[in-house]
Amino acid sequence: MEKAFVAQRVATKLFATENAVDAALAEASGLMCDMLQARKDLGLSAVVGDAAVSKLGEAITAIGLARTAMVSAHAELEETKLRIGIRTKLAGYEDKGSSAADQPVTTMRIAS
Repeated sequence: MEKAFVAQRVATKLFATENAVDAALAEASGLMCDMLQARKDLGLSAVVGDAAVSKLGEAITAIGLARTAMVSAHAELEETKLRIGIRTKLAGYEDKGSSAADQPVTTMRIAS
């Protein structure tokens, strides 16, 4: 199988994983906002639910670290692509509201 097509398959999974991590970070951040707003709406003391807010903060930090690791993995894979002689631009997609799995990646071009 041609190297560029194998690399594109890996790139497609990489882009999908990056999007999934970003989506998880956005969802967890939204949950934090909703939890804090719910406490305020119900007129509860800041003590109520504090442990849950703290745990969610830890989870958000962990997802942030996962995102940083994915960015590093992306950079490493870019270097590997060049080392094995692939000069093709591996194209991803911009998720515009639908699931990452719903949008195939089919675009490749030769880098000049």
